Amino acid sequence: MKRIEAIIRKTKFDEVKAALLDSDINWFEYHDVHGIGQSRQERIYRGVAYNTDIIERVALTIICRDVFVEPTINVILKTANTGEIGDGRIFLSDVIDCWSIRTGEHGDTVLRDKK
Repeated sequence: MKRIEAIIRKTKFDEVKAALLDSDINWFEYHDVHGIGQSRQERIYRGVAYNTDIIERVALTIICRDVFVEPTINVILKTANTGEIGDGRIFLSDVIDCWSIRTGEHGDTVLRDKK
């Protein structure tokens, strides 16, 4: 089992969410995050100066079986890409085990396939 963590633009979240659901990735968590990027400049929008040091993004966390890792990452890469600096990052790590609180079973069988 693997844990995929993706930090993406807020403006791409709805598109990424729809693409994941269409690809049978039927469970993930997300939350708003703030980070500091490489760009350190002030931008002016409608006469108001904005500091670009702090970046608002959405963090997605997906736990999946090993066979679903590559398709899941490909969906995120394809959908979240704008080609501009600040598109985000994807992190991959191992998950040792998981348990179903309701049934007490553990292992990757807890992660049910939709099909």
